[in-house]
Amino acid sequence: MREIQTKPITDSEVTVPGSKSYTHRSLIAAALSDGTCRLANCLDSEDTRLTRQALSQMGVDITDEAGVATIVGTSGRLAPSEDPVYLGNSGTSMRLLAGIAALGSGLYTLSGTDRMAERPVGDLLDALTQLGVNARSVNNNGCPPIEIQGGTVAGGKADLKCGVSSQYLSSLLLAGPYMKNGLDVTVVEGPVSKPYIDMTVDIMTDFEVTVDREGYNRFRVPPDQCYKSGSYRVESDASQASYFWAAAAITGTTVKVRGMHPDSRQGDVGLLKVLAQMGCTITHDADGAAVTGGNLSGVTVDMADMPDVVPTLAVVAAFAKGVTRIYNVAHLKEKESDRLSAVATELTKMGIAVVCGDDGLTITGGDPKGAEIETYNDHRIAMCFAVAGLRVPGVKIRNEQCVEKSFPDYWDVFETLY
Repeated sequence: MREIQTKPITDSEVTVPGSKSYTHRSLIAAALSDGTCRLANCLDSEDTRLTRQALSQMGVDITDEAGVATIVGTSGRLAPSEDPVYLGNSGTSMRLLAGIAALGSGLYTLSGTDRMAERPVGDLLDALTQLGVNARSVNNNGCPPIEIQGGTVAGGKADLKCGVSSQYLSSLLLAGPYMKNGLDVTVVEGPVSKPYIDMTVDIMTDFEVTVDREGYNRFRVPPDQCYKSGSYRVESDASQASYFWAAAAITGTTVKVRGMHPDSRQGDVGLLKVLAQMGCTITHDADGAAVTGGNLSGVTVDMADMPDVVPTLAVVAAFAKGVTRIYNVAHLKEKESDRLSAVATELTKMGIAVVCGDDGLTITGGDPKGAEIETYNDHRIAMCFAVAGLRVPGVKIRNEQCVEKSFPDYWDVFETLY
């Protein structure tokens, strides 16, 4: 249990770690590359370690020195693994590696926590089957653990439902260069979280793989390609920046996050525009992006492209005048926790009126009170509600160590605000 200190914070500049999403994708591209890659500013967190450990279990040599990861590529040929590949509750690892495992040798079993066993991957397994991969849910319920038979992947055409997660598409795209007939995938539902698809295509392009696309409807990856080895740098994480921008918003101070820029492909930088609509002042320069808090008013906003910052926005909305409506985020029910219900429950504890609907939240701003916050073992719930404690005495965060999933140094950086 961690009680947040409620006292004035100062105008601040903070540094957040490398992007979790870019780190996962860069590690995978490097692991499949044609030589030795060096990745600077990789996020070292519980989730990214799970991806690294899984790749190591599949025969990839990964070492670290002075904050730079060195990965010896396999040219798309992964080693067999007799033991199950354990992925905890990292949905990103599970989904992205499902497609990558198909490039390996032998039968892979990808498993995780009890919560992971409730998180759907059936639409991805269906698409892999269309591409000639023997892929199945062990319990026949469309959820992990899953079995993937590695080998030569025929590839070709597949129809994919992306209404639950864009990571299904990213998984296929990342494996596409090594499919015998390449990849030609048509998205028949969704996709949600479009910026994460852009991030995947960006990484592939950076590693010199060609991806042809028709918006978000159809993607083609020609065969006989290989990720090119080289030196790369992971940009800072916009999701983690959101907590410090939110701190500025609710306290009326200025907080700059170094290394963040509004033109980033990370969808979560869109929170800057939302905070501006609520009454904050946004400034940016070569060194980063800053938020200065103002008189906050409620907004109505489609958050489909930045779902990870919905909890952050919900906490800011609790301090805003009027009603904030967050919609088009039904897929948040399938995250580390059911984030819609979790946020609604904890804000209600704090005396804020919240309606939790099928696809979002309606929050009436007010005068939040202190409460013990249940985190549901969800890093984003812990981090965003900690921000509320900067204004509200008596906010206590249970299981505060769950932040290690994505931001192990969160509490150290958070305390620099005082």
